[in-house]
Amino acid sequence: MADLDAIFKAYDIRGLAGDQLDAEASRAIGAGYARFLADTEGTAQVVIARDMRPTGEEYSEAFADGVMGQGVDVIMIGLASTDMMYFASGNLGIPGAVFTASHNPAEYNGIKMSRSHAAPIGADTGLAEIKEMAATGLPEVAIRGRRTEREMLSAFADHVRSFVDTSKLTGLKIVADTANGMGGLVAPAVFETIDVDIEIMYPELDGTFPNHPADPIQPENQADLIARVLEVGADVGLAFDGDADRVFLVDETGQPVSGSLTTALVAKRILEKKPGSTILHNLICSKSVPEVVAEGGGKAITTKVGHSYIKAEMATHDAAFAGEHSGHYYFADNWRADSGLIASMFILEAMCDTGLKLSELVAPLDRYSASGEINTKVDDAAATIEKVSAAYPGADQSRLDGLTVDFGDWWFNLRASNTEPLLRLNLEAGDDAAVAAKVAEVQALF
Repeated sequence: MADLDAIFKAYDIRGLAGDQLDAEASRAIGAGYARFLADTEGTAQVVIARDMRPTGEEYSEAFADGVMGQGVDVIMIGLASTDMMYFASGNLGIPGAVFTASHNPAEYNGIKMSRSHAAPIGADTGLAEIKEMAATGLPEVAIRGRRTEREMLSAFADHVRSFVDTSKLTGLKIVADTANGMGGLVAPAVFETIDVDIEIMYPELDGTFPNHPADPIQPENQADLIARVLEVGADVGLAFDGDADRVFLVDETGQPVSGSLTTALVAKRILEKKPGSTILHNLICSKSVPEVVAEGGGKAITTKVGHSYIKAEMATHDAAFAGEHSGHYYFADNWRADSGLIASMFILEAMCDTGLKLSELVAPLDRYSASGEINTKVDDAAATIEKVSAAYPGADQSRLDGLTVDFGDWWFNLRASNTEPLLRLNLEAGDDAAVAAKVAEVQALF
């Protein structure tokens, strides 16, 4: 069997297709998933989806076979974005799984899984047990589950639109780069009944990603979108990742808008609709996020990075919204699941309500300069983090997720990668010169 140790990550499954993950492993994982759910929830039915990667159909069918072998029924919804799978899980009230490797290159595939109502499954909330059962192998039960198919795209599009008053969304020119990913399916479905002028770049579903990688957090992968926004005079550009659960914005001047600033924009909008709400943000978001939340009368809470942690914290704190710098945006009314399309709806409604350009909406929130994520290979990540910590004894330090050091006028977070011998540095200061100087200072300690 494929290498389960290599593919089970902190909050999903991901690996090289045909090498680390194959149909046999998919079948065994499906059986483990079904047995775990049957034992913990009494689950009798799950929903299964896939993205456009070449191995998706084979692997998802094998996974479904493993699920049915444990006596659990499956509803196959076919091609879907990850947030469409979360919608199906929430709407139907049953667990769900989607075969996707998100923004990873074409040679990868993976599985994102949830409990009923899109509740997260992570390393500490089921993945370890599923991995153990998949490795052991489970005998089939006497009565296999049944397989049915169901169309969920139209209901998902209705759900996305329900978050805003779409009658307000008029007169906008939008360019969306779906990078041959699942945005090419879901974005047209959402926008087809909205009175905007939208152009979809690279809409063909092609898991080989012939135009550019579907990883919009990397600036070079936004280049085509920026050029097109400027060429056609668009009001906004939307850049989706491969499974279309994340979005990054480009304003009308061609300037990318960070995930932090998008989080702040959506949080501001949420607080206007739901005054006094609790808003979560992960610890590498800009300080502008908690500032904007406080200014809007909300309560800001910092969380670790990662969807399984954030969804759990949203439930604990009854949060209305959560955002990550990486472009994930979570909504209480979306079963606490993330959706780039729903976030886009809030941004477009804010533009139309205020009559302001996106750059004008962003300007008062863009208060600091940031390094972006800087990855450095190290021999011993834990030892390096301790060395850096010792170098700043007078600063406010937190170990919520890696090491965060805060001097007030500048701060940084240093985290070890879950999967590679890398340290991830995110640093924020008052201006670009201060950022450059402080990055050099911290990196000199590695």
